[in-house]
Amino acid sequence: MTRALFIVDVQNDFTEGGALGVDGGAAVAAGVTALLRAAPETYDVVVASRDWHHGDDDNDGHFATDADPDFVSTWPPHCVAGTAGAEYHPALDTSDVDVHVRKGMGVPAYSLFEGVSDTGEHVVALLDRLGVDDIDVVGIATDYCVRATALDAVSAGRTVRVLQDLVAGVAPASSVAALDELRAAGVVVA
Repeated sequence: MTRALFIVDVQNDFTEGGALGVDGGAAVAAGVTALLRAAPETYDVVVASRDWHHGDDDNDGHFATDADPDFVSTWPPHCVAGTAGAEYHPALDTSDVDVHVRKGMGVPAYSLFEGVSDTGEHVVALLDRLGVDDIDVVGIATDYCVRATALDAVSAGRTVRVLQDLVAGVAPASSVAALDELRAAGVVVA
């Protein structure tokens, strides 16, 4: 069996002080780094995703431009490609990341599975090529991108765990609901 770690959207704009910062985001970045340093042999492949939005359009309605964002399907501009907000948080050591995935390039995207690697490879093809059976998911935000990624991993036939101490959500109630939904879908919340 091949085990992967998916690090979802641990970016400056999603951590404290960012355009859509969540409480605990910086701690997630530091915690993921500590996990990788403590047991580097745990994972055969480490995949990290980033939102990588266009800065010159509304990204197919993802950015609120004509009205206030509803924080459900429309958002303030965030993680614009090439900006500091789109970069990984500095507490996340990416030296152990094997594959970088960019998502949301001109369109709304929540799941890591909606992105492509720097070489243009789709995530399911990458997992099939590497024989990945088991996936641990960490990152931001529990109730949006972590949730979507874990559900897509289950749909792709993988065994999935979400490491609860290494995720941070937008809101407590929606994060609890997301973890309950994941458990019901067969995800282990560890």
